[in-house]
Amino acid sequence: MQVATVPASWFRTVLPGRALRAGTDAVALALALLIATLLRHDGAIGEVDVRGLVILSAVAAGVQTAAGIRFGLYTGRWSYGCFEEIAALVKTVAVTTPVVFVLDTFLGRLAPRSAIIAAGLITLVLAAGLRYTVRLLQDSRLRPSPEDGIRVVVMGAGEGATQVIRAMLRSPSSRYVPVALLDDDPAKRALHVMGVPVAGNRYAMAEVVRRFRAEAVVIAIPSASADLIRGLTDLAQPLNVDLKVVPPVVELFGRTVRVEDIRPVSHEDLLGRREIGIDLAAVAGYLAGRRVLVTGAGGSIGSELCRQVARFNPAKLVMLDRDESGLHAVQLSLDGRGMLDDRNLVVADIRDSQRLDEVFAEHKPHVVFHAAALKHLPLLEMHPSEALKTNIIGTYQILQTALKHNVDRLVNISTDKAADPCSVLGYSKRITERLTAAADTGAAGTYSSVRFGNVLGSRGSVLTAFAAQVEAGGPITVTDPDVTRYFMTVQEAVRLVIQAGALDSKGEVLVLDMGEPVRIADVARRIADAADQHIQIVYTGLRPGEKLAEILLGPEEPDHRPNHPLISQAPVPPLDGAVLSLLDPSATREDLIAVLRWLAESPALPIGRDKPMPGGPLSNNTWHRAPVASKRHPETAAVPPGGRP
Repeated sequence: MQVATVPASWFRTVLPGRALRAGTDAVALALALLIATLLRHDGAIGEVDVRGLVILSAVAAGVQTAAGIRFGLYTGRWSYGCFEEIAALVKTVAVTTPVVFVLDTFLGRLAPRSAIIAAGLITLVLAAGLRYTVRLLQDSRLRPSPEDGIRVVVMGAGEGATQVIRAMLRSPSSRYVPVALLDDDPAKRALHVMGVPVAGNRYAMAEVVRRFRAEAVVIAIPSASADLIRGLTDLAQPLNVDLKVVPPVVELFGRTVRVEDIRPVSHEDLLGRREIGIDLAAVAGYLAGRRVLVTGAGGSIGSELCRQVARFNPAKLVMLDRDESGLHAVQLSLDGRGMLDDRNLVVADIRDSQRLDEVFAEHKPHVVFHAAALKHLPLLEMHPSEALKTNIIGTYQILQTALKHNVDRLVNISTDKAADPCSVLGYSKRITERLTAAADTGAAGTYSSVRFGNVLGSRGSVLTAFAAQVEAGGPITVTDPDVTRYFMTVQEAVRLVIQAGALDSKGEVLVLDMGEPVRIADVARRIADAADQHIQIVYTGLRPGEKLAEILLGPEEPDHRPNHPLISQAPVPPLDGAVLSLLDPSATREDLIAVLRWLAESPALPIGRDKPMPGGPLSNNTWHRAPVASKRHPETAAVPPGGRP
């Protein structure tokens, strides 16, 4: 039997510090017994039994050390002088005092009984006071000098601000020195956080910055909305100070704020930042310990899905994409290795039904998030056959394969373009919503779609395009002065997608609340004003298939939110997947778009719950040429088998 040995370095480095704490507390206890005994005898030293007091102090020190080890006081469990250590000190003294009281009886009453009880209270005061003094000295050494650091006014006096100030004052590498706080709550007007005073509300920012000679303002409110950040940005802009912010709650994911988290305000902060509540128990219930597959895992939505799903400890996380570089990047973000040697990284194309069957057979997923899709509206307007083959047929094959392998829960990622669609992208995504609803009728589990608008930070997003145009010297191109869009950060969108996956939905489309729409011209103006050079804004006109204002719900879709305040659940007319075998991707562009429009808008083409979806996974060899609809008479084509319209 091998006996574990303690390294010699532990005795040299760790043990002396812990022994010093125990010895200091023993001295405090002995001193407390002496003080209490003198008080009992009105200060008459001659009446003190010194020999008895020494014996009792030694016995008490042994008891206190044993109790301290039991409660973690001398095991290095907590940092010196923290609240948890003081709580352990209280428990230790609370146990030591009555034990010493009893032992003194057996030892012949070496000290007055009242002195033993009083000594417990005095020991607590001395030991806690010593810890507090040492903690103050340590903090004062770590505290950066106002002359050497950046003087900061912190906006907010809540828990987030407390974490920020503690990080600033206790980090040796901190460049920031908090000099004042701002908070709109009148009850906090006299508050001091670690010695930093609340000097006013947000509207006193200019006066407080001038009075404290501040060089930066930090918005220390992790739950701050985009509206609040925009308002504070407008107040700080004329003050010639750096405006910084801490990450939103969704990015912190429960951890405390660090100095390294403080960063300049981004466009994502100004446009799409909201606090997203999530039912952790419900989410963990369908993800923890389950096998999860994400398609399009190398994309913006797919990669963030992988990162957030991984936090819920799935039994297996399978990441599927045809983009090798995307898979490499998402693996790097998850484990920092990027060795591409994990079978859970799957290179596959959702157009290949045989390959999908191989993947599902090997990994046997319980939950599927289907994020793989083509999403650029102008390109799909020019090449509708690609929308058909990837967005529609690819999704149909994912659904069919999931049904074949008894996937318990599937979430199809849709888009707001599917609400009252007028573009190829919108038609294709609306059709996938309908195919998903049809699949749900034959599934033992839950198959649903999630619809949301523009995602900030995704590849090809408007902010990415504007930044590239500024980098090139301009101009920034905007389609129309009055065009508006919904925005949400990728972290917020994915958080709600995961929450939506936990809802009990029968083939519905789950529509995420995107907040208020934003004028793109205002976004362009902010970016242009922040540039180092003059950037012109040019209006190019709406492109084919584009709307002036996007909507999240179609005309016949009610805003019904039975399960979550930020998720609407709308019914979807199912579409029998068998009609897809009649389509011809080689048809003319105009005819193909007309058919897609009809499939998106046609009445429900359901299938019975007692049988699976008809037709098998489609391959490039199963297409059949059929009459395609004209713009004027779309009803003449895409008729399902049996002549049922």
